[in-house]
Amino acid sequence: MWEKISKSIGDLLLSLQPNCLPNRNRVPCETVHGANMDVQWGRCHVCLEGSRLCICDHSINDSKIVQNGTDIEHHVEANGSFAHAVLNMIGMLIGLGQLSIAYAVETGGWASAFLLIGLGIICAYTSNLLGKCLDKNPKSRSYSDIGHQAFGTKGRVLATTFVYTEIFMALVSYTISLHDNLITVLSGTQIKMAWAKLSSSQFLTITAVLVALPSLWLRNLSAISFLSSSGIVIYAGHIVFPDLYKAMKDPARFTKVSIVSFTLVTALYTALGFMGAKFFGGEVDPQITLSMPKHLIVTKIALWATVLTPMTKYALEFAPFAIQLEHKLPDSMSSKVKMIIRGGVGSCLLLIILALALSVPYFEYVLSLTGSLVSVGISITFPCAFHTKICWGQISRPIMILNLSLIAFGLILGVVGTISSSKLLVQSLRKAHSA
Repeated sequence: MWEKISKSIGDLLLSLQPNCLPNRNRVPCETVHGANMDVQWGRCHVCLEGSRLCICDHSINDSKIVQNGTDIEHHVEANGSFAHAVLNMIGMLIGLGQLSIAYAVETGGWASAFLLIGLGIICAYTSNLLGKCLDKNPKSRSYSDIGHQAFGTKGRVLATTFVYTEIFMALVSYTISLHDNLITVLSGTQIKMAWAKLSSSQFLTITAVLVALPSLWLRNLSAISFLSSSGIVIYAGHIVFPDLYKAMKDPARFTKVSIVSFTLVTALYTALGFMGAKFFGGEVDPQITLSMPKHLIVTKIALWATVLTPMTKYALEFAPFAIQLEHKLPDSMSSKVKMIIRGGVGSCLLLIILALALSVPYFEYVLSLTGSLVSVGISITFPCAFHTKICWGQISRPIMILNLSLIAFGLILGVVGTISSSKLLVQSLRKAHSA
């Protein structure tokens, strides 16, 4: 029973702190104007043309471009309204977890419902802590910046490692979901490839991923971002809340934004969980789309959306890492060589993700492991630790006790959930190999 509850904790936590695309409702968009290539992403404007170097001071309000020895100031106005911030945060929170929420409630019982509400309250509180950390240093504007502000280089490295680990594991989960839903969408399709020792579903999944692979070599991702928005809403959470905070005209209202957003999303997930569990009962699938009546139009739309979404996510999720990788390469290296390195690394990572997804095709366990292993740290443990360190000596005793309690709770939750999810995953693999 405890294993079911602890596994559902990972699912529920991932529902409220899903995997992340490090931007706010906008995708990394690289626009080419003749010979000038200006990459706009997250923290700064990274100018990749050799004659121009962008120097960003990590403030959302201004950056400098040095061109031929001349400084050019750029001012970015933060004019996001309260309603716009709420809509953005809701869009960030609704993601991959919605597929498994009914399964989590069914397997965890009433305990899952209380955990879902409790985690919603905790995550709303920790998102507010990130805003308070940003207040202490206006130049900090990303999750990794806050980590650096709190614990120096080690804090930045740790935060960045968790962020990219979550992205990687999210893409594995997406690929497993692609595999599972593709089987249903193309049910009855039989492809015999005895020489390759692949099943029809594996061959179709490999084909779909290979179709998406060239997108990793693209520099203009605007078309992909449009296609992606037609599928499951872009998933993100605490790691992009700093961007949302900085984009607000009145950051002082960020606390209210968090409360309203988490309240609405928690209510939505609770309703979806109970309705799905009530309607399908013990036969509910870890992915709700696979339990829906196959003959309904809405089911077909949901299945195709779940299939197409991963194919548009690969390039978007890899873009932040790719841009940073390209920016770290020597300036003397030609843009063509940089593109080859960028595309090559991305292709290798995608093939690794594909191999993992086909080797471990257990969506619910991988999703639960992601929630327990990394999401609990990103959404609970780290924000409390960052806030405690940055505001040490300036926060009241009750807040200090609350933060330390949540750090302990997050560590216990992460360890127990990771062990439980890993155990269930290993058991499933052993059964598959012995069958």
